[in-house]
Amino acid sequence: MSNRIAIWSLLLVIIGTSFLNKVTAQTPSSENSFTIIAYCHGAPDDLNLYPVEKLTHIIYSFLHLSGNKLVAEPNDSLAITKLVGLKERNPSLKVILSLGGWGGCPTCSDVFSTKTGRMEFSNSVKYLLEKFRADGLDLDWEYPALESIPGFAYSAKDKQNFTLLVKSLRQTLGDKYEISFAAGGFTDFFNKSIEWNKVMPLINRVNIMTYDYINGYSTKTGHHTPLFSTPGQEESTDNAVKLLTSLGVPKNKMVIGAAFYARIFNNADSINHGLYRKCQFEGFVGYRSFTEYFNQHPGFVYYWDDVAKAAYSYNAEQKLFATFDDEKSVALKTYYVKEKGLNGIMFWSLNSDAPENGLIDVIYRSLNQKSIGYEH
Repeated sequence: MSNRIAIWSLLLVIIGTSFLNKVTAQTPSSENSFTIIAYCHGAPDDLNLYPVEKLTHIIYSFLHLSGNKLVAEPNDSLAITKLVGLKERNPSLKVILSLGGWGGCPTCSDVFSTKTGRMEFSNSVKYLLEKFRADGLDLDWEYPALESIPGFAYSAKDKQNFTLLVKSLRQTLGDKYEISFAAGGFTDFFNKSIEWNKVMPLINRVNIMTYDYINGYSTKTGHHTPLFSTPGQEESTDNAVKLLTSLGVPKNKMVIGAAFYARIFNNADSINHGLYRKCQFEGFVGYRSFTEYFNQHPGFVYYWDDVAKAAYSYNAEQKLFATFDDEKSVALKTYYVKEKGLNGIMFWSLNSDAPENGLIDVIYRSLNQKSIGYEH
């Protein structure tokens, strides 16, 4: 290991350790309604190593449509069964099935445009929930009434049809099962995709994807999961919460998102340590693999943006820029949820966290901590 990467790694340890030492390790009160929601892509082989006792929900990602029906393929069935089995360790854990994901809902606009399609889908959801003894559905249609992947159908009527879909689901599922949906964390989604005043009374919560603001299509670096807006970047977690509040969405139904992965960009010049510079997307790295990745790319220097409350790193020699959540930013997001009276925090994804001493532990330890130097 080079001297530079050794210094970088030591700095991360010092920052994380000194910060987390301020956080108490109390068990959250049973009266605390704060939700900790993990999206889980499949079921990792080392699933039993994760601290599922510290979660309130696991969302299985993703199931898809066959015709008008939600279906579980054999691999899905095995994974869901494994996740439901975690209730032996955490009896209060809720396992939620999810439809879609990015690129996972090519026919949603067409299927949900008809009453027949919505009814057949709702009945198929109820069947799967009963079959697997799961606890609800998360809709991850990316995105109603907005263009996403070229060739995917979309229509301005998706906005109203999404409302009708949620109504059909609630009528079919009753109050026994939870219904939530994943919302894009950006302004166009808030203004164009959802009839908020009609949908929110029917659902348990909205999971706001306050990450990927800088993504695989971006040609300029920035913070992909900032807590606050900056002069160089308006979209942020706080901006999303404020916009939804202005639209009448109850704060106690809002869940904000944390990213358990870094997005890496190349060809970013050294001005401003690579922040807000032209770039090309290279890939992403899960939190559990941070040490391995940075060791393999010596020269990264860690930075903290105290306006955005976001971490990033820059490698001047290789012109690589990394944007990510870490121990400090995740703890601050947890505190933000408590301060604002939100429903909780979710993250993508369980598979990306370190099974031991990971970011789940940071969220959990932060719940009852009184002060972590949060200022804005």
